[in-house]
Amino acid sequence: MIRQMNRRNIYKSIVILLINICFVSIGNSQLKIGDQAPDLVLKGINGGNIQLSDFKGKVVLIDFWASWCAPCRKANPKLENLYQKYKSNDFIVLGVSLDSKETSWKSAVKKDKLTYPQVIDTKNWNSKIVQAYGVDNLPASFLISKMGEIMGLNPTIAQIEESLNR
Repeated sequence: MIRQMNRRNIYKSIVILLINICFVSIGNSQLKIGDQAPDLVLKGINGGNIQLSDFKGKVVLIDFWASWCAPCRKANPKLENLYQKYKSNDFIVLGVSLDSKETSWKSAVKKDKLTYPQVIDTKNWNSKIVQAYGVDNLPASFLISKMGEIMGLNPTIAQIEESLNR
């Protein structure tokens, strides 16, 4: 009986330790408001590379999405409208696709009539950029200031507009 209780306590301790390790590692991988946005360099839809630092001096909404993600596809028209409304105010939406096939990505961009810059990272969840931004589900977005700092994590359209109208 005493041995069983000791084993249970050991198992409980191990489980608690593992849970704490998971939470610490998740917390360390997440960006916070005020952090410098990690630069990214990815293949654009027309073949050349696009990097975040190309847009320095503009407010950038980085939108991680994929063609197979229904909530992402539902959000695309709203992001396109936002981009059209504010693109003349130093605002850019940068779509970062996590599709594994370029054909699926290009087809979705065309079907959704997206005109804002698009890049793809076919390494999906194994991507260094996904890890740097702490993306663990889609859609995920980050609002980046003109100085390159994180100013919003998964902001709503209203929050983005409020930031742009300040």
